[in-house]
Amino acid sequence: MSIEDRAAAVAKNIEGKIQESVSELTGSQKDKLEGQAKQDEAAGIHLREDLKDKAKEIIDKA
Repeated sequence: MSIEDRAAAVAKNIEGKIQESVSELTGSQKDKLEGQAKQDEAAGIHLREDLKDKAKEIIDKA
């Protein structure tokens, strides 16, 4: 598990949520989509880290 990658993912998720919230105030569809994309990217990073953790757990048991 890379704490740096997880921290970056949390920051990216927060950035995306803020951007999406701002888009609701401004009505900017572009900002809304970019904010959602950042949140999706963060979710992907978390998934990758979860898979790495699980693989390490399985290898350690072998």
